[in-house]
Amino acid sequence: MSAVITKARTFSSILRSLQKDPPIESNPYEEEIQILKICGEDSGVSSWCPGHRSIFICEKTVVKLDGDEADKSSCSENEDNVSLGNLGPQPVSIMKARQLLSWYTMSQNQKLSEDDGPLDPLWVRCDMSDLAGTSWLGAETVHLANKVTGVKLYSVTCKGPSVERRSSITLDDLKQEHKKRHHPFSGLQVAIKGNALYNLFGSTVVENTTIESQSSVTVDFKWSHVESILETPPLSSKATLNIKITSGEMRSPMFQKYRELEFLQLLAAGLRTGETEWMEPLETTSAVELIKTYLEELENTGKTLPDQTAKSETVKTEAAKTELGASIFDAFMERENLDFLEQIWVRMRKSVTSYQDVHDCLKLVMDSLSYGDLKPWIHRDGNSSLGKVFLQSYQQPMDHVSLTGLAPITMLLEVGLDKMRKDYINYLIGNELTTLNHLSYYLSIEVELQEQVIRLRKLHHLLEIMVTCSTFLGLPFDRLFRLTQSCLQYFRTSPYNEDHEFQLPITPALISHLYQKEHPVVWGVEVSSGHSPREVKTILQLSEKPLVDHIVFDTDYTNTTVNRDSEEPAYFSTVVCCSLVTFA
Repeated sequence: MSAVITKARTFSSILRSLQKDPPIESNPYEEEIQILKICGEDSGVSSWCPGHRSIFICEKTVVKLDGDEADKSSCSENEDNVSLGNLGPQPVSIMKARQLLSWYTMSQNQKLSEDDGPLDPLWVRCDMSDLAGTSWLGAETVHLANKVTGVKLYSVTCKGPSVERRSSITLDDLKQEHKKRHHPFSGLQVAIKGNALYNLFGSTVVENTTIESQSSVTVDFKWSHVESILETPPLSSKATLNIKITSGEMRSPMFQKYRELEFLQLLAAGLRTGETEWMEPLETTSAVELIKTYLEELENTGKTLPDQTAKSETVKTEAAKTELGASIFDAFMERENLDFLEQIWVRMRKSVTSYQDVHDCLKLVMDSLSYGDLKPWIHRDGNSSLGKVFLQSYQQPMDHVSLTGLAPITMLLEVGLDKMRKDYINYLIGNELTTLNHLSYYLSIEVELQEQVIRLRKLHHLLEIMVTCSTFLGLPFDRLFRLTQSCLQYFRTSPYNEDHEFQLPITPALISHLYQKEHPVVWGVEVSSGHSPREVKTILQLSEKPLVDHIVFDTDYTNTTVNRDSEEPAYFSTVVCCSLVTFA
């Protein structure tokens, strides 16, 4: 017994030393085991053991081999159980996992060890070699203040995938399993809660072909009074949208605007690095010819008034729609009050393929204005250096404008920034989603050009989110307004990050047509009794993909994602059981 206690204390001291340090990639323990300290929310067990800043994970040490050794070991991998670095996390045996959990539990019993305070939760990856198919064993302390009074022990078992409902556990089975494990709580009320996750927008399957997407909109449901397994969430559920939109997808109504932003970013990169990788032109006519033709049209017709200029540009816009295909975006964001410089930008961004193109086009424009042939209409609230020079020329001879070095790129970039800001303002304020005051951070010209481009990119990402939620989900104004404020706040205080997931509370009735005839990606039910911190739970989760990443399941399906055309989707089944050990 003393030898076991010694090992428990040794194991506990290692965990305690790691607990004082920041999260680490791995810490070797014994010959084939490593201990990881990670953020609780980033772990695969966060939904079963929530509310912890960090947890310990024990797993088999991954043997990383190079060259010939890797080739040889991969051939005999199944025979000698050698793990390669590209296989991901690896489990330990059930026996070893139980031993580690027993040491953890003993070390927290003050009668057997020193009172050093509670340890972070410990979870051990298991190889499912037992009859139950155990994939995780876990433990977390129960404590009042800093005094440990017990330990909760968790076991996670997995099966699947299966379409056979008869072979799955029923709700009554789950209730009985919970009562059997927690008979001391038989006098307490048992609560049953449901949860489900549905995909509303993202990758789709068309004629058995998956169209991948980095964007996704899912909805989380939580409700009480579950009556049957896989029941559809009732309209009384609490629902939250999880929104992650990636810019630049071709099906997006914002795709053409994204292409415009790409060109603007290309110019900014050229200023930063001195090199520019030009995009393929969208026009067959050269940039110089397009600008020359446009200037000649203005000189010949004298169309310099705002309404006439707008009308001229509308004709060009309609031609572009014919060539590129009309998009929903046009109805949302196309402005009819493009000024002279904005029309120059529209033509150049679709046709320039070199620095020389930019230089020659701007020289044509300068010459036309300096000779007095044109007095074009220009927005007076613009911030580009070209715009200011042109406005000044209305009252006096135009100053000389140098087109040497990187000056042409800078001028064109400034015009593009002005134009795209107005586009975005037109949409956001036109739809009453925000005010100019709330956009001041994104519209500021007090920062350098590179920072202005970053802020414009954030504004574009915001519009990608708004247009997607409006077009594909049909969200009402009040939800779009709230989401806009959330996005504006996040982008104002955080670095640009397309992977950030925004959350938006939603009334289920608003999206019922999107999920009620669909199959959930994850469906779960939780049976619980007792009160925190002594609350215990029994959980069932059915999922399209396995909820463990260290086990390869045998399946007849070509991938682990459910075929949505199937009337009966295949689900992996995960059962989480919890036991409470109280120290006397």
